[in-house]
Amino acid sequence: MPPFEHLFEPLNLRGHEIRNRILSTGHQTYLAKGGLVSEDLVAYHEARARGGVGLIIAEAARFHPTALSESPEIVVTTDACIPGYRMLAKAAHQYDVKLFGQLSHSGRLSRRMSGGLRGVAYAPSAVPDNRFHTMPRELPAELIEELIEACGAAAARFAEAGLDGIELVSSHGLLFAQFLNPSTNRRADAYGGCRENRMRFLVSCLEVVRRRVGDGLVLGIRISAEEVEPDGLEAEEVTAICLELAQRGAVDYVNTTVGSMAGLGGSIHVVPPMEVKTAYVAPRAGSLRAAIGLPVFVAGRINQPQIAEQVLVAGQADMCGMTRALISDPEMPNKARAGLTDDIRACIACNQACIGHYHAGYGISCIQNPVTGRERALSLPGVTKKRRRVLVGGGGPAGMKAAVTAAERGHEVLLYEAGGQLGGQALLAQLLPDRAEFGGLVTNLVREIERVGVEVRMATPVTRGLVEELRPEAIVVATGARPFSPELEGKEDSHVVDAWSVIRADANPGSRVLVADWKCDWIGMGVAEKLARDGRHVRLAVNGIAVGQNLQMYLRDLWAAKLHELGVEVIPYARLFGVDGETAYLTHIVSGKPIVCEEVDTVVLSPGGTPDTQLEAELRDLDIPVHLAGDCLSPRSAEEAVYEGLLAGRAV
Repeated sequence: MPPFEHLFEPLNLRGHEIRNRILSTGHQTYLAKGGLVSEDLVAYHEARARGGVGLIIAEAARFHPTALSESPEIVVTTDACIPGYRMLAKAAHQYDVKLFGQLSHSGRLSRRMSGGLRGVAYAPSAVPDNRFHTMPRELPAELIEELIEACGAAAARFAEAGLDGIELVSSHGLLFAQFLNPSTNRRADAYGGCRENRMRFLVSCLEVVRRRVGDGLVLGIRISAEEVEPDGLEAEEVTAICLELAQRGAVDYVNTTVGSMAGLGGSIHVVPPMEVKTAYVAPRAGSLRAAIGLPVFVAGRINQPQIAEQVLVAGQADMCGMTRALISDPEMPNKARAGLTDDIRACIACNQACIGHYHAGYGISCIQNPVTGRERALSLPGVTKKRRRVLVGGGGPAGMKAAVTAAERGHEVLLYEAGGQLGGQALLAQLLPDRAEFGGLVTNLVREIERVGVEVRMATPVTRGLVEELRPEAIVVATGARPFSPELEGKEDSHVVDAWSVIRADANPGSRVLVADWKCDWIGMGVAEKLARDGRHVRLAVNGIAVGQNLQMYLRDLWAAKLHELGVEVIPYARLFGVDGETAYLTHIVSGKPIVCEEVDTVVLSPGGTPDTQLEAELRDLDIPVHLAGDCLSPRSAEEAVYEGLLAGRAV
């Protein structure tokens, strides 16, 4: 029996044969230029097509001026979009990959920023959301009719460009979903009230799309099987809506997810972080599939082919959205088909460079695969014409990535690590509650090191003497960082420990703990959760406006919820400056007024790291090219470490 028999079984939709059940769902890349498909966007999707995906659904395109802002999204309001989509379709089709276009309107879930000003957001009714804090304007009936015609016109442009299908985004509380939802659609006209009326906008758009594109294109919707918000669509209503669409013959498939962008809780499910169980949406998709009798797609933490196969075998879906798995490793389908599962660079759901870049306004990427989103800029440099001996000092993510990249180019690479295990600070991250999956970053890099034949020496720090002995022709310094020790009044006379020692279980905090979090990232929150789960009373003092200020918002919000459930007391705007016995003294970082925390047994410092520059200094006067990567330059995150490791490996 071939590996993943169900995963690589073709699927036929309206005469279109999709070569396997692996789906890249519609997701915003921020690679569009001037509202149009760009060469960078084509290169991004072409890499996934070449890697063996079955179906690509291109990101949500804006089909009416009321949905537009200055964000780098695709606009399909004129024929100017057709050449770019035609180029994208050609790139997909050359690898026998089907390409669908996606049409979306955010409705009330938008700030509609333009020139620094907030525009007017339109929705079925004047009901505000709880995330963007937008009070929308109710759509007049004549504007609804205009939206319907615009949807059809945009679909016709997709057809003209040679796409194979069209998907209307009715998920995550966006405009189509707002019409379907009685909590957000309070209209008294033909588009509100009973279910038939609430469905009228979506049904009318589907009908005009079918009329404009003919019978040859696949037509489907994406919908949240449950919106997981107090005023969100519930599962029973979604099932009834999908059943009605199936009975009408209005759609060829239903693409399921969960969650809503209308609130912080529901938004977590848009791109669920690693704390969320893998394939957790599949049971909901299976129930919907059984009820409506149509092909059902599903997404939600399906990051490995083994998991996707299980979903398919269980009859819970007909296709599996594996978008982040493909962001991390575009070659995942080809590797799975060949049985090379150990070589797959599995997504760890860190959310840092995929959805994290999107929320920060930057193009998509991946902390494990910096080439993602930079396919044109970071195309492979090829095998070197002059093989060199390259020494890499440091076995964290930066050093490992540099070693792998240099070896792929044909160099002889020696990697020396001072400790007893490869991984650097990623080894700490994986020790925190529900964060074991972060260790996948290390597992994936170790496998790549083995594959390319890097020579590794553990418990051996690189020194000047070792360099003189080995006589390398190039050196990569990736020695990372060590804990920063800030000045703190009374530190010597009180129980003060650093976060790294707590994570490693080298310290024994008391029963009442204050965590002083300067970085506002995963360390402070993770240590607070760890200690609270151990039964300690924990206060988390944050030198910022909120916990997790520097984390991707879905991870931050989920983590903040866990801390709340555990009873962790959060003190924002707080900087620690002194301790005295069982009292910790802080100041409000804006007002300067004192904040006094009494009955504190242990203060845990989370001040970040300081660069380890010792090796760099020792090598300064040697006549050997030296390249620096990662935290030895400046302590940041694994994303910068891996990216700079890649650049260093390319440079030698």
